[in-house]
Amino acid sequence: MHLGAFSISLAVKDIHASKKFYEALGFTVFAGTLERNYLIMKNGNALVGLFQGMFDKNILTFSPGWDESANTLDSFEDVRDIQKHLKAQGIQIENEADENTTGPASFVIVDPDGNPVLIDQHV
Repeated sequence: MHLGAFSISLAVKDIHASKKFYEALGFTVFAGTLERNYLIMKNGNALVGLFQGMFDKNILTFSPGWDESANTLDSFEDVRDIQKHLKAQGIQIENEADENTTGPASFVIVDPDGNPVLIDQHV
């Protein structure tokens, strides 16, 4: 099973301070705006999302259908197929994707330590 591009979404307290910190590590702004309180920072294949006031916990994110530069892949596992596979493995799904739809969709699972994992398909 291939989950797609990986990123981590951080719930930050001060987006300006976080932006400055990650820029010092060599990251540059890839997407988002400070005015909307979120930035996606990129360094090579590494993606870090900075989100101020949008959620309480950090989130591990996988994006089926995208590579690390948000380019659409020619072939990929659909989010609904990934969800079905995980359900068959006994993984509890939160905020399930509607399996009767196509295109963009997402679902959330939570790892044993309480870390949310978002499977978020944009195509």
